[in-house]
Amino acid sequence: MNFIYDRLLGGKNGMIGIAILAALIFIVLPIGLDLFRLNMVGKYLTYAFAAVSLVLLWGYGGILSLGQGIFFGLGGYSMAMFLKLEASSPENTAIQSTPGIPDFMDWNQLTELPWFWQPFDNFGITLIAVILVPTVFAFIIGYSMFKRRVGGVYFAIITQIIAVILTVLIVGQQGYTGGINGITDLRTLHGWDIRTDSAKYILYFINAILLFAVIFLSRYILTSKFGRLLLAMKDKEDRVRFSGYDVSNFKIFVFVLSAVISSIGGAMFTLQVGFMSPSFVGIVPSIEMVIFAAVGGRMSLIGVVYGTLLVNYGKTVFSETLPEVWLFLMGGLFIAVVMFFPNGLAGLWEKHGNKLTACIKNRQCVIAVKAFIENKRAKKAPATSE
Repeated sequence: MNFIYDRLLGGKNGMIGIAILAALIFIVLPIGLDLFRLNMVGKYLTYAFAAVSLVLLWGYGGILSLGQGIFFGLGGYSMAMFLKLEASSPENTAIQSTPGIPDFMDWNQLTELPWFWQPFDNFGITLIAVILVPTVFAFIIGYSMFKRRVGGVYFAIITQIIAVILTVLIVGQQGYTGGINGITDLRTLHGWDIRTDSAKYILYFINAILLFAVIFLSRYILTSKFGRLLLAMKDKEDRVRFSGYDVSNFKIFVFVLSAVISSIGGAMFTLQVGFMSPSFVGIVPSIEMVIFAAVGGRMSLIGVVYGTLLVNYGKTVFSETLPEVWLFLMGGLFIAVVMFFPNGLAGLWEKHGNKLTACIKNRQCVIAVKAFIENKRAKKAPATSE
């Protein structure tokens, strides 16, 4: 019990934070929102996987990656390839010149399925690929960079460049990837129609459960000796190296782990939204993921989820109500948070949350609110004539 309470829940404060977030995601939002809005929240929660990964990588490890969209996209494309092959059965593609292959391949005059698409005809292999592909890719990048002690702004720029290269590659190889349009018209998962209302509800809850599982795993890692070493590396990397630890191996591990977490979010995005395109791989989505973490608090696993929900909600509201200036409003929101709340929403809660909790516990707030209400009622009450 102590292990669960301290390592997974993070003690009393952590347990309260997780309970509030769980109540919001599993109870309040499903009851209070219609299916369309709830599906949008589910999409936002897939981005939260990348934000959580940045807590490990950037918040605790001090490694800023501007390429988390790479791994989000790898997971999303892996799942999209399986769903597209299922939707491209010979019966469904009988009108094509080459039945049995995805429609965009037929449009680009391919006559057979490429070899690297063939393993994705199996769902088990696809699930393995969601984990394995970003692991291998991140390991190659991490080993190449960290073994040569490349870090800081240089590492951030290199990850950004890799995101650009991958985007250009996906767009350029239209016959193999669907090009700028991405992989679309995804319908079923083993015959189960993922476009139905019931499927959207189920996928929303599966996504939420996986997100909490990732949060618990991340909390366990950060409260272990490895987490303490990450913080030490962030503050005094040379001192950790002189203590006999191979700093590069720790960096490679946390980079790979963050890549896998982002990839899981990408796979869930494809299932919930029903498509995947290169617009979720490049620079813009990668920077947005950093913004989610900064707004929520890059040292807080719970805070980044709230940050993701807040930024995306603001993005939706601003784009719907003020489409001409919504980008400026989003930029202003981010600048305001950085200037006035440098530790994000989590820092704001740490500053004022304890005071609020103590106030509620001592019933001082309740007494003050009651007095305020009674005062207002007394002023509104008509004066009685003698």
